[in-house]
Amino acid sequence: MNENQTLINWYPGHMAKTKRLLQDQIRRIDLIIELCDARLPFSSRNPDLDRMISHKRRLLFLNKSDMADPDISQAWIRYFRKLGTEAYLTDAVRMRGKETIGLIERATKEIVEKALEKGVRKTVRAMIVGIPNVGKSTLINRLYGRSVAQIGDRPGVTKSNQWVKVSPYLELLDTPGLLWPRLDDQAAARRLCYIGCIKDDVVDLPDLTIHLLEELCETVPQSVKDRFRISDTGLRGAALLDAVCAGRGWLLKGAQYDYDRCCSVVLDEFRAGKLGRITMEKPPEGEDREKMTDGRA
Repeated sequence: MNENQTLINWYPGHMAKTKRLLQDQIRRIDLIIELCDARLPFSSRNPDLDRMISHKRRLLFLNKSDMADPDISQAWIRYFRKLGTEAYLTDAVRMRGKETIGLIERATKEIVEKALEKGVRKTVRAMIVGIPNVGKSTLINRLYGRSVAQIGDRPGVTKSNQWVKVSPYLELLDTPGLLWPRLDDQAAARRLCYIGCIKDDVVDLPDLTIHLLEELCETVPQSVKDRFRISDTGLRGAALLDAVCAGRGWLLKGAQYDYDRCCSVVLDEFRAGKLGRITMEKPPEGEDREKMTDGRA
């Protein structure tokens, strides 16, 4: 594997354009609906985006909560609410649209009532934002009741803003996923790769897979043993990758390990939740809380 790992950075040209379009639209927006991934509630939030929308009323949805540890998810909800952020767990694929629309209506009740006092039935405009592949378009399709926004289990599917009229008085703006230009925290960048928020073809997949397996061996060792049929979760580096190949029988001619298949399947199975409900970040405490909230919450 590559000892001199290339830094992970992925900021395609359409993201710079997206940022400008968002800045132009924000002043017309009544509510921001931010999505992050419940498995990475900190790393899957864009600090640049957070600064852009800090002055707006916001709902934060920890999406894909069905794949995250439920106890840790509840701890994150308490954490965000202590910071004054209205946060909820959701699963955009299976969610009940009426309940989410009810949250939107409650969050915008004051501005709707003020408009009614002036004799105006206001159409609420909400913007859906988040990094790539956290489920923004899936959420909109669920609220709309059928497929209207293009979706895909990979980052970068949505390339432009799209308005969707959910009801006579509610419009949602679907926006492309937005990363930040410099991913200085490479541990967080790797975790974004684990869940498919950064394209696989811009990273060293064997190195990424080793890091993922090492983290899983520390957090859910029994799941690793059961899923990949290995006995020693204390292995690290290439030896761990070899053990997984041997355990699952991923071999090429001449009994060579099939690293390409190993990397592909390990990442796919983790992303599909086949190792169980796993959250890779816990809410910070003390000094760690101050470091994480600086510029994020």
